[in-house]
Amino acid sequence: REHIRASMFHGFDFDVTMLRIAAMNLLLHGVDAPDIHYQDTLSASFTDKYPESAEGSFDLILANPPFKGSLDFEDVHAGLLRKVKTKKTELLFLVLILRMLRMGGRSATIVPDGVLFGSSKAHVALRQMLVDENQLEAVISLPSGVFKPYAGVSTGILVFSKGGRTDNVFFYDVADDGFSLDDKRQKIEADDLPIVVEMWRGWKSGEGEFSDRTKKAFVIPVAEIRAKNFDLSLNRYKVTEQNAIVFDAPIIVLKRMRALDTEIRRNMDDLEAML
Repeated sequence: REHIRASMFHGFDFDVTMLRIAAMNLLLHGVDAPDIHYQDTLSASFTDKYPESAEGSFDLILANPPFKGSLDFEDVHAGLLRKVKTKKTELLFLVLILRMLRMGGRSATIVPDGVLFGSSKAHVALRQMLVDENQLEAVISLPSGVFKPYAGVSTGILVFSKGGRTDNVFFYDVADDGFSLDDKRQKIEADDLPIVVEMWRGWKSGEGEFSDRTKKAFVIPVAEIRAKNFDLSLNRYKVTEQNAIVFDAPIIVLKRMRALDTEIRRNMDDLEAML
């Protein structure tokens, strides 16, 4: 209990309001001495002020990094830029998370869809790092309304471990998260999230069959991902079923049109006779 109260949770943010909300949330859940600090973790000063936290310290990191906003590029830690030279915060934060994890540590991080399929050198390098130097476990595609009313951006969850080897990657196409996908975000019955967990556990334990790419859950071998320039977008691999529609032959349709035209003319003649 003492570990949970004072040693388990750590957090950093450079938004004072978010720090206050986090502190109050933890306090309401019985965590009265969390290790949370006002700090820009992309900054070079992070490693100076919190050297133990900045590298190889954490077993688990859950994150929803900012996708937009101001970035002091000159102050970004040089170690991050050596891995991926970019001004995109979503890419830099993924590199930072990998650096902060212990070997074998895991993360579930929400990213904008652009991270999954972006063709820039930085995007490809980041995805290659996840696949070739670490263990990318899952890509969970989320519907575009999950952040409304604040934003309508499409996002996904990357689940990965530091180190290890990627052999196969689990994909899941979430259609509903238990709330309406409009600005009201009202509670609804449709909710794929419990099913994601169930499917994930089944795959990890070797149960179930995940080769059918027309389903919501399927698994892709890493060799195919490499062959497609490390593209991680679900639609790159998902197969959409096409339902065949059979139409009558044109000659039959033409005969029907002629018969309809004859009937219309006959009705017009009847109307004219009544006048």
